[in-house]
Amino acid sequence: MKKCPYSAQREKILAEAISPVATELRLLDASDLISLLRFEYYGNLADLVASAAELFFHPGTVNFGLGGNYTLEWGGKPEVVLDLEIKPRGVTVYAQLTLAEDHAGIEINHISFQNASSDPDANTAFLQRSLHEARYIVAKPQALAG
Repeated sequence: MKKCPYSAQREKILAEAISPVATELRLLDASDLISLLRFEYYGNLADLVASAAELFFHPGTVNFGLGGNYTLEWGGKPEVVLDLEIKPRGVTVYAQLTLAEDHAGIEINHISFQNASSDPDANTAFLQRSLHEARYIVAKPQALAG
């Protein structure tokens, strides 16, 4: 995606929202993810992404995209990149999630607003609100009247 002044802010919003999913995916062995990518078992990768996402987002919000990539060199640490489609209400985000040993990162390749505003700040606020609404929010238990 051609970077614009709002790209970094939108990537930060997306990173904060998607971080629990990335944490779940980082619990998997890098070698397993790499072998699934290498042998193009995309259905299996889609299941893993869906399983990690279903803990935090409504169904269909976070999906495996069209593929991915990996880096695996002698003496180096593995790194896995997964294509994701993130579809909260009114927005579609195509992004790449990078999973490494100690961190994860997200890069937006394309973002499409269903009813885009002419104000980029309004679009960014809508993205944040839409991602928040797509999450499962665990409410604090309320005390029973006694």
